[in-house]
Amino acid sequence: MRQKDIIFQLALRGVQRHFLRSVLAALGIVIGVVAIATMGMMGANMTLSVTDDLSAMANILVVRASGGERGGGMPGGFGSAGGGDMYVTEKQFREIERIAGRYGTVYAVYSESDTIEFGDSRRRATIYGIDTAILPRILPLSSGGYPGSTTSVVVGPTLAERMDLRVGSRITIGDSDNGGTTTVRVVGILEERGNSLDLNTDSAIIGSERLFSGIYGGEGEYSQVNIILADISDAGTVSAAVTDQLNRREEQVTVQDSSRMLESITATLGTMTLFVMAIAGISLLVAAVSIFNVMMMSVTERIREIGILRSIGTHRNEIRKMFIYESAILGGIGAVIGAGASIAIGWVVVLAMVGTSEYFLAPDSLVYVPFGMVVGVITCMVSGVYPAWHASNLDPIEALRAE
Repeated sequence: MRQKDIIFQLALRGVQRHFLRSVLAALGIVIGVVAIATMGMMGANMTLSVTDDLSAMANILVVRASGGERGGGMPGGFGSAGGGDMYVTEKQFREIERIAGRYGTVYAVYSESDTIEFGDSRRRATIYGIDTAILPRILPLSSGGYPGSTTSVVVGPTLAERMDLRVGSRITIGDSDNGGTTTVRVVGILEERGNSLDLNTDSAIIGSERLFSGIYGGEGEYSQVNIILADISDAGTVSAAVTDQLNRREEQVTVQDSSRMLESITATLGTMTLFVMAIAGISLLVAAVSIFNVMMMSVTERIREIGILRSIGTHRNEIRKMFIYESAILGGIGAVIGAGASIAIGWVVVLAMVGTSEYFLAPDSLVYVPFGMVVGVITCMVSGVYPAWHASNLDPIEALRAE
Protein backbone atom coordinates (compact mmCIF):
# COMPACT_ATOMS: atom_id res chain seq x y z
CA MET A 1 0.00 0.00 0.00
CA ARG A 2 2.81 2.38 0.90
CA GLN A 3 4.63 1.61 -2.38
CA LYS A 4 1.47 2.44 -4.34
CA ASP A 5 1.19 5.74 -2.48
CA ILE A 6 4.76 6.59 -3.43
CA ILE A 7 4.07 5.84 -7.10
CA PHE A 8 0.96 8.02 -6.99
CA GLN A 9 2.86 10.83 -5.26
CA LEU A 10 5.53 10.70 -7.96
CA ALA A 11 2.79 10.95 -10.62
CA LEU A 12 1.22 13.91 -8.82
CA ARG A 13 4.62 15.59 -8.54
CA GLY A 14 5.08 15.14 -12.30
CA VAL A 15 1.79 16.98 -12.94
CA GLN A 16 2.67 19.79 -10.53
CA ARG A 17 6.22 20.19 -11.85
CA HIS A 18 4.93 21.47 -15.19
CA PHE A 19 1.71 23.00 -13.98
CA LEU A 20 0.94 25.27 -16.96
CA ARG A 21 1.56 22.47 -19.44
CA SER A 22 -0.69 20.17 -17.40
CA VAL A 23 -3.44 22.80 -17.26
CA LEU A 24 -3.37 23.25 -21.03
CA ALA A 25 -3.53 19.48 -21.52
CA ALA A 26 -6.47 19.20 -19.09
CA LEU A 27 -8.18 22.09 -20.90
CA GLY A 28 -8.43 19.94 -24.01
CA ILE A 29 -10.31 17.32 -21.98
CA VAL A 30 -12.56 20.04 -20.54
CA ILE A 31 -13.50 21.21 -24.03
CA GLY A 32 -14.12 17.66 -25.19
CA VAL A 33 -16.34 16.79 -22.22
CA VAL A 34 -18.30 20.04 -22.61
CA ALA A 35 -18.79 19.43 -26.35
CA ILE A 36 -20.03 15.85 -25.95
CA ALA A 37 -22.22 16.50 -22.90
CA THR A 38 -23.73 19.70 -24.30
CA MET A 39 -24.57 18.18 -27.68
CA GLY A 40 -26.00 15.11 -25.97
CA MET A 41 -28.16 17.22 -23.65
CA MET A 42 -29.35 19.36 -26.54
CA GLY A 43 -30.39 16.28 -28.52
CA ALA A 44 -32.09 14.71 -25.50
CA ASN A 45 -34.02 17.89 -24.70
CA MET A 46 -35.07 18.25 -28.32
CA THR A 47 -36.28 14.64 -28.38
CA LEU A 48 -38.15 15.00 -25.08
CA SER A 49 -39.75 18.26 -26.19
CA VAL A 50 -40.88 16.90 -29.56
CA THR A 51 -42.07 13.63 -28.01
CA ASP A 52 -44.11 15.52 -25.42
CA ASP A 53 -45.66 17.76 -28.10
CA LEU A 54 -46.52 14.87 -30.38
CA SER A 55 -47.63 12.44 -27.68
CA ALA A 56 -50.86 14.43 -27.35
CA MET A 57 -51.86 13.19 -30.80
CA ALA A 58 -49.94 9.91 -30.81
CA ASN A 59 -53.05 8.07 -29.63
CA ILE A 60 -55.06 9.15 -32.67
CA LEU A 61 -55.93 6.98 -35.66
CA VAL A 62 -57.38 8.58 -38.78
CA VAL A 63 -59.41 6.46 -41.20
CA ARG A 64 -59.90 7.78 -44.72
CA ALA A 65 -61.27 6.33 -47.92
CA SER A 66 -58.51 4.61 -49.83
CA GLY A 67 -56.99 7.05 -52.36
CA GLY A 68 -59.33 9.72 -51.05
CA GLU A 69 -57.46 12.88 -51.88
CA ARG A 70 -60.83 14.55 -52.52
CA GLY A 71 -62.35 12.99 -49.43
CA GLY A 72 -59.87 14.35 -46.95
CA GLY A 73 -56.52 13.21 -48.26
CA MET A 74 -54.78 16.20 -46.71
CA PRO A 75 -54.11 16.22 -42.96
CA GLY A 76 -57.00 18.00 -41.30
CA GLY A 77 -59.46 17.06 -44.04
CA PHE A 78 -59.32 19.47 -46.96
CA GLY A 79 -61.63 18.45 -49.76
CA SER A 80 -65.31 17.88 -50.25
CA ALA A 81 -67.19 15.39 -48.18
CA GLY A 82 -70.22 15.41 -50.39
CA GLY A 83 -68.84 16.34 -53.80
CA GLY A 84 -65.92 13.94 -54.10
CA ASP A 85 -65.99 10.34 -55.24
CA MET A 86 -63.97 9.14 -52.26
CA TYR A 87 -65.47 9.26 -48.79
CA VAL A 88 -66.17 7.08 -45.77
CA THR A 89 -69.79 5.95 -45.88
CA GLU A 90 -72.22 5.85 -42.97
CA LYS A 91 -72.13 2.04 -43.06
CA GLN A 92 -68.32 2.01 -42.89
CA PHE A 93 -68.39 4.53 -40.03
CA ARG A 94 -70.75 2.32 -38.04
CA GLU A 95 -68.49 -0.67 -38.67
CA ILE A 96 -65.42 1.29 -37.52
CA GLU A 97 -67.38 2.46 -34.47
CA ARG A 98 -68.31 -1.13 -33.64
CA ILE A 99 -64.68 -2.31 -33.90
CA ALA A 100 -62.91 0.59 -32.19
CA GLY A 101 -65.59 1.92 -29.85
CA ARG A 102 -64.40 -0.12 -26.87
CA TYR A 103 -60.86 1.24 -27.26
CA GLY A 104 -61.73 4.95 -27.14
CA THR A 105 -63.75 7.70 -28.79
CA VAL A 106 -64.81 7.32 -32.44
CA TYR A 107 -66.34 10.18 -34.42
CA ALA A 108 -66.90 11.11 -38.06
CA VAL A 109 -65.80 14.37 -39.70
CA TYR A 110 -67.20 16.34 -42.62
CA SER A 111 -64.85 18.95 -44.06
CA GLU A 112 -64.79 21.51 -46.84
CA SER A 113 -62.68 24.52 -47.78
CA ASP A 114 -64.79 27.57 -48.52
CA THR A 115 -64.84 31.38 -48.61
CA ILE A 116 -65.92 33.20 -45.45
CA GLU A 117 -66.65 36.87 -44.80
CA PHE A 118 -66.84 39.05 -41.71
CA GLY A 119 -67.17 42.79 -42.14
CA ASP A 120 -64.58 43.87 -44.69
CA SER A 121 -62.47 40.74 -44.16
CA ARG A 122 -62.69 37.91 -46.66
CA ARG A 123 -60.64 34.69 -46.76
CA ARG A 124 -60.78 30.93 -47.18
CA ALA A 125 -61.07 28.57 -44.24
CA THR A 126 -61.79 24.95 -43.48
CA ILE A 127 -65.36 24.20 -42.43
CA TYR A 128 -65.82 21.12 -40.24
CA GLY A 129 -69.04 19.31 -39.46
CA ILE A 130 -68.86 17.18 -36.30
CA ASP A 131 -71.42 15.64 -33.96
CA THR A 132 -71.95 18.38 -31.35
CA ALA A 133 -72.17 15.79 -28.56
CA ILE A 134 -68.52 14.89 -29.26
CA LEU A 135 -67.13 18.44 -29.39
CA PRO A 136 -66.73 19.01 -25.62
CA ARG A 137 -64.66 15.80 -25.39
CA ILE A 138 -62.21 16.63 -28.16
CA LEU A 139 -61.97 20.43 -28.51
CA PRO A 140 -61.54 22.57 -25.36
CA LEU A 141 -62.74 26.18 -25.42
CA SER A 142 -60.92 29.32 -24.39
CA SER A 143 -64.17 31.33 -24.24
CA GLY A 144 -67.87 31.02 -24.99
CA GLY A 145 -69.77 27.76 -25.43
CA TYR A 146 -70.42 24.95 -27.88
CA PRO A 147 -72.89 25.05 -30.80
CA GLY A 148 -76.46 24.33 -29.76
CA SER A 149 -78.17 24.90 -33.10
CA THR A 150 -77.56 24.64 -36.84
CA THR A 151 -76.76 28.35 -37.05
CA SER A 152 -74.04 28.47 -34.36
CA VAL A 153 -70.36 27.58 -34.66
CA VAL A 154 -67.06 27.70 -32.81
CA VAL A 155 -63.90 29.06 -34.45
CA GLY A 156 -60.18 28.50 -34.03
CA PRO A 157 -58.05 31.09 -32.21
CA THR A 158 -55.87 31.93 -35.22
CA LEU A 159 -58.89 32.60 -37.42
CA ALA A 160 -60.51 34.64 -34.64
CA GLU A 161 -57.40 36.79 -34.26
CA ARG A 162 -56.90 37.39 -37.99
CA MET A 163 -60.52 38.30 -38.65
CA ASP A 164 -61.12 40.00 -35.27
CA LEU A 165 -63.89 37.54 -34.43
CA ARG A 166 -65.53 37.45 -31.00
CA VAL A 167 -68.34 35.54 -29.37
CA GLY A 168 -71.48 36.91 -31.02
CA SER A 169 -69.84 37.74 -34.36
CA ARG A 170 -71.76 36.70 -37.47
CA ILE A 171 -69.85 35.05 -40.32
CA THR A 172 -71.02 34.53 -43.88
CA ILE A 173 -70.00 31.18 -45.37
CA GLY A 174 -69.92 30.81 -49.15
CA ASP A 175 -69.46 33.07 -52.15
CA SER A 176 -72.52 35.03 -53.27
CA ASP A 177 -71.09 35.25 -56.81
CA ASN A 178 -70.87 31.46 -57.17
CA GLY A 179 -73.90 30.26 -55.24
CA GLY A 180 -75.76 30.74 -52.00
CA THR A 181 -74.39 31.89 -48.67
CA THR A 182 -75.12 30.94 -45.08
CA THR A 183 -74.76 33.18 -42.07
CA VAL A 184 -73.71 31.64 -38.74
CA ARG A 185 -73.06 33.08 -35.29
CA VAL A 186 -69.84 32.48 -33.32
CA VAL A 187 -70.71 31.06 -29.87
CA GLY A 188 -67.24 29.97 -28.81
CA ILE A 189 -63.51 30.28 -29.52
CA LEU A 190 -61.32 27.19 -29.22
CA GLU A 191 -58.03 26.86 -27.41
CA GLU A 192 -54.92 26.81 -29.60
CA ARG A 193 -54.24 23.28 -30.77
CA GLY A 194 -51.48 23.51 -33.36
CA ASN A 195 -51.12 21.28 -36.41
CA SER A 196 -52.45 17.80 -35.88
CA LEU A 197 -52.97 14.64 -37.88
CA ASP A 198 -56.72 14.56 -37.27
CA LEU A 199 -58.02 18.15 -37.21
CA ASN A 200 -56.41 21.53 -37.91
CA THR A 201 -58.86 23.69 -36.01
CA ASP A 202 -56.79 26.82 -35.28
CA SER A 203 -57.87 28.44 -38.58
CA ALA A 204 -61.16 26.59 -39.00
CA ILE A 205 -64.89 26.88 -38.33
CA ILE A 206 -66.59 23.96 -36.59
CA GLY A 207 -70.31 23.44 -36.68
CA SER A 208 -72.83 20.63 -36.39
CA GLU A 209 -73.25 17.83 -38.90
CA ARG A 210 -76.68 19.19 -39.83
CA LEU A 211 -75.21 22.62 -40.55
CA PHE A 212 -72.55 21.11 -42.82
CA SER A 213 -74.88 18.80 -44.75
CA GLY A 214 -77.40 21.67 -45.07
CA ILE A 215 -74.75 23.77 -46.82
CA TYR A 216 -72.85 21.17 -48.83
CA GLY A 217 -75.09 18.09 -48.89
CA GLY A 218 -73.53 14.64 -48.88
CA GLU A 219 -75.11 13.43 -45.65
CA GLY A 220 -73.43 10.24 -44.45
CA GLU A 221 -70.41 10.81 -46.72
CA TYR A 222 -67.55 11.61 -44.36
CA SER A 223 -64.12 13.03 -45.13
CA GLN A 224 -62.58 10.92 -42.37
CA VAL A 225 -63.23 9.01 -39.18
CA ASN A 226 -61.06 9.74 -36.15
CA ILE A 227 -60.33 7.30 -33.34
CA ILE A 228 -58.95 8.68 -30.07
CA LEU A 229 -57.50 5.71 -28.18
CA ALA A 230 -57.64 5.49 -24.40
CA ASP A 231 -54.37 3.51 -24.47
CA ILE A 232 -51.74 4.21 -27.14
CA SER A 233 -50.54 0.60 -26.95
CA ASP A 234 -53.82 -0.47 -28.65
CA ALA A 235 -52.93 1.45 -31.83
CA GLY A 236 -51.61 -1.58 -33.69
CA THR A 237 -54.51 -3.81 -32.64
CA VAL A 238 -57.21 -1.32 -33.65
CA SER A 239 -55.50 -0.40 -36.92
CA ALA A 240 -55.19 -4.06 -37.92
CA ALA A 241 -58.78 -4.84 -36.91
CA VAL A 242 -60.21 -1.96 -38.95
CA THR A 243 -58.21 -2.71 -42.10
CA ASP A 244 -58.83 -6.47 -41.85
CA GLN A 245 -62.58 -5.98 -41.55
CA LEU A 246 -63.15 -3.22 -44.10
CA ASN A 247 -60.55 -4.30 -46.65
CA ARG A 248 -61.45 -7.99 -46.80
CA ARG A 249 -62.55 -7.98 -50.44
CA GLU A 250 -60.89 -4.84 -51.71
CA GLU A 251 -59.04 -1.90 -50.24
CA GLN A 252 -61.64 0.60 -49.12
CA VAL A 253 -59.92 2.54 -46.33
CA THR A 254 -56.46 3.45 -45.09
CA VAL A 255 -55.57 3.98 -41.44
CA GLN A 256 -52.98 6.57 -40.46
CA ASP A 257 -51.29 5.70 -37.16
CA SER A 258 -49.70 8.79 -35.61
CA SER A 259 -47.80 6.69 -33.03
CA ARG A 260 -45.65 5.33 -35.87
CA MET A 261 -44.88 8.88 -36.96
CA LEU A 262 -43.82 9.65 -33.38
CA GLU A 263 -41.51 6.63 -33.33
CA SER A 264 -40.00 7.64 -36.67
CA ILE A 265 -39.37 11.23 -35.55
CA THR A 266 -37.86 10.07 -32.24
CA ALA A 267 -35.55 7.64 -34.05
CA THR A 268 -34.48 10.37 -36.48
CA LEU A 269 -33.70 12.80 -33.65
CA GLY A 270 -31.73 10.07 -31.87
CA THR A 271 -29.63 9.48 -34.98
CA MET A 272 -29.02 13.22 -35.37
CA THR A 273 -27.93 13.44 -31.73
CA LEU A 274 -25.41 10.63 -32.16
CA PHE A 275 -24.08 12.28 -35.32
CA VAL A 276 -23.63 15.66 -33.61
CA MET A 277 -21.96 13.97 -30.61
CA ALA A 278 -19.58 12.17 -32.96
CA ILE A 279 -18.59 15.53 -34.46
CA ALA A 280 -18.14 16.94 -30.95
CA GLY A 281 -15.95 13.94 -30.15
CA ILE A 282 -13.35 15.27 -32.60
CA SER A 283 -12.38 17.76 -29.88
CA LEU A 284 -11.53 14.83 -27.61
CA LEU A 285 -9.38 13.37 -30.37
CA VAL A 286 -7.45 16.65 -30.47
CA ALA A 287 -7.19 16.53 -26.67
CA ALA A 288 -5.88 12.95 -26.86
CA VAL A 289 -3.06 14.07 -29.17
CA SER A 290 -2.25 16.88 -26.74
CA ILE A 291 -2.15 14.47 -23.76
CA PHE A 292 0.03 12.07 -25.74
CA ASN A 293 2.46 14.88 -26.53
CA VAL A 294 2.58 16.02 -22.88
CA MET A 295 3.21 12.50 -21.62
CA MET A 296 5.98 11.85 -24.16
CA MET A 297 7.64 15.13 -23.15
CA SER A 298 7.34 14.10 -19.51
CA VAL A 299 9.03 10.77 -20.24
CA THR A 300 11.84 12.49 -22.16
CA GLU A 301 12.46 15.01 -19.38
CA ARG A 302 12.49 12.33 -16.67
CA ILE A 303 14.66 9.69 -18.25
CA ARG A 304 17.34 10.05 -15.56
CA GLU A 305 14.68 9.86 -12.81
CA ILE A 306 13.35 6.68 -14.40
CA GLY A 307 16.85 5.23 -14.48
CA ILE A 308 17.31 5.93 -10.73
CA LEU A 309 13.96 4.36 -9.90
CA ARG A 310 14.80 1.26 -11.91
CA SER A 311 18.27 0.99 -10.31
CA ILE A 312 16.81 0.94 -6.77
CA GLY A 313 14.47 -1.92 -7.62
CA THR A 314 11.31 -0.24 -8.96
CA HIS A 315 9.56 -2.68 -11.26
CA ARG A 316 8.56 -1.92 -14.81
CA ASN A 317 4.83 -2.20 -14.05
CA GLU A 318 5.27 0.43 -11.32
CA ILE A 319 6.90 2.80 -13.81
CA ARG A 320 3.96 2.19 -16.14
CA LYS A 321 1.52 2.87 -13.29
CA MET A 322 3.24 6.16 -12.50
CA PHE A 323 2.63 7.54 -15.98
CA ILE A 324 -0.87 6.02 -16.23
CA TYR A 325 -1.69 7.71 -12.91
CA GLU A 326 -0.38 10.97 -14.31
CA SER A 327 -2.62 10.78 -17.37
CA ALA A 328 -5.56 9.74 -15.17
CA ILE A 329 -5.02 12.78 -12.94
CA LEU A 330 -5.09 15.06 -15.97
CA GLY A 331 -8.20 13.32 -17.28
CA GLY A 332 -9.97 13.39 -13.90
CA ILE A 333 -9.32 17.11 -13.39
CA GLY A 334 -10.45 17.91 -16.93
CA ALA A 335 -13.55 15.71 -16.59
CA VAL A 336 -14.66 17.28 -13.28
CA ILE A 337 -14.21 20.84 -14.56
CA GLY A 338 -15.84 19.85 -17.85
CA ALA A 339 -18.87 18.40 -16.03
CA GLY A 340 -19.46 21.65 -14.16
CA ALA A 341 -19.01 23.71 -17.31
CA SER A 342 -21.32 21.34 -19.24
CA ILE A 343 -24.24 22.02 -16.90
CA ALA A 344 -23.85 25.80 -17.20
CA ILE A 345 -23.11 25.90 -20.94
CA GLY A 346 -25.57 23.10 -21.70
CA TRP A 347 -28.43 25.00 -20.06
CA VAL A 348 -27.73 28.07 -22.20
CA VAL A 349 -27.41 26.02 -25.41
CA VAL A 350 -30.61 24.04 -24.71
CA LEU A 351 -32.57 27.19 -23.95
CA ALA A 352 -31.29 28.86 -27.14
CA MET A 353 -31.73 25.87 -29.49
CA VAL A 354 -34.78 24.09 -28.07
CA GLY A 355 -36.56 27.13 -26.68
CA THR A 356 -37.26 25.63 -23.26
CA SER A 357 -35.24 24.21 -20.36
CA GLU A 358 -38.23 22.28 -19.01
CA TYR A 359 -36.57 18.92 -19.63
CA PHE A 360 -32.99 19.96 -18.79
CA LEU A 361 -32.95 18.21 -15.40
CA ALA A 362 -34.56 15.03 -16.76
CA PRO A 363 -32.44 11.85 -16.31
CA ASP A 364 -32.34 11.34 -20.10
CA SER A 365 -30.68 14.75 -20.37
CA LEU A 366 -28.29 14.78 -17.40
CA VAL A 367 -26.98 11.28 -18.16
CA TYR A 368 -24.75 12.84 -20.82
CA VAL A 369 -22.72 14.66 -18.15
CA PRO A 370 -21.26 11.49 -16.53
CA PHE A 371 -21.07 9.94 -20.00
CA GLY A 372 -18.86 12.81 -21.19
CA MET A 373 -16.73 12.53 -18.02
CA VAL A 374 -16.13 8.80 -18.52
CA VAL A 375 -15.27 9.27 -22.19
CA GLY A 376 -12.87 12.09 -21.29
CA VAL A 377 -11.03 10.09 -18.59
CA ILE A 378 -10.78 6.98 -20.79
CA THR A 379 -9.46 9.07 -23.70
CA CYS A 380 -6.83 10.60 -21.45
CA MET A 381 -5.70 7.25 -20.00
CA VAL A 382 -5.53 5.62 -23.44
CA SER A 383 -3.34 8.51 -24.60
CA GLY A 384 -0.93 7.76 -21.75
CA VAL A 385 -0.58 4.04 -22.45
CA TYR A 386 2.21 4.23 -25.03
CA PRO A 387 4.30 6.83 -23.13
CA ALA A 388 3.96 4.67 -20.00
CA TRP A 389 5.00 1.55 -21.90
CA HIS A 390 7.93 3.41 -23.47
CA ALA A 391 9.09 4.68 -20.06
CA SER A 392 8.92 1.23 -18.45
CA ASN A 393 11.03 -0.30 -21.21
CA LEU A 394 13.94 2.15 -20.97
CA ASP A 395 17.26 0.49 -20.23
CA PRO A 396 18.30 1.54 -16.64
CA ILE A 397 21.98 1.90 -17.55
CA GLU A 398 21.26 4.06 -20.59
CA ALA A 399 18.71 6.10 -18.59
CA LEU A 400 21.29 6.87 -15.85
CA ARG A 401 23.71 8.18 -18.50
CA ALA A 402 21.14 10.64 -19.79
CA GLU A 403 21.78 14.31 -19.12
